[in-house]
Amino acid sequence: MEVLNDLLGYRDLKIFQNTEWFSFSLDSVLLPNFVTLNKNIDVIMDLGCGNAPIPLILSTKTNAKIIGVEIQKDSYDLAKKTIFYNKLENRIELLNVDMKELKNIYPGDTIDVITCNPPYFKYLGTSNLNEDEHKIIARHEKMITLEEIVLLSRYLLKNNGVLAMVHRTDRLIEIISLFQKYGLEVKKLRFVYPKVNIESNMILIEGRKNGKTGLKLLPPLYVHYEDGSYTEEVLRMFE
Repeated sequence: MEVLNDLLGYRDLKIFQNTEWFSFSLDSVLLPNFVTLNKNIDVIMDLGCGNAPIPLILSTKTNAKIIGVEIQKDSYDLAKKTIFYNKLENRIELLNVDMKELKNIYPGDTIDVITCNPPYFKYLGTSNLNEDEHKIIARHEKMITLEEIVLLSRYLLKNNGVLAMVHRTDRLIEIISLFQKYGLEVKKLRFVYPKVNIESNMILIEGRKNGKTGLKLLPPLYVHYEDGSYTEEVLRMFE
């Protein structure tokens, strides 16, 4: 069922969602609050934007042009309705294409910042066969792999451009290896923990194309207090 919800505590922003599919999650809030933005940025691209929570939040933080790319037509349609409802069509452009086709649409070295909340799990063919196709594509690397995303980002980014990603902690070594393989120097890393004294389950990582060496390891981010309520830092991201 399609519903129109408030975008957390962001003033006057609404988002269309389908209750039978993926609703946007905390990951989509953490990433736009992590990525490095400055006044010299002209173009940001969000790969796999879904119904556009990350472009929406980014629009409150920057005046740069934002491009959202989404392969699934149903999610793209929700995103489009959301952008028009919020009167952001002059700020946010949406593309309903396979990411792999972006090389045929954009020349290399044209994007300042790329954000991506990619599928977290490798696709094995037998993965979660009871799920519908929409959820399989959102969760598993069926349409594009992590390596293909990093390689594509390398192509699209300007020299010294930034790729920021949220992913599972258990794939951190693989992510760092791929960043290094394609000339994206890891510059910023933050571990996300559900609670104190519980292992990290997510990471926020940022690489810079042909960047100088030098990693900034940020303080841990705790999502919940012991009673299950959100920590003050997370609540500030909702505003």
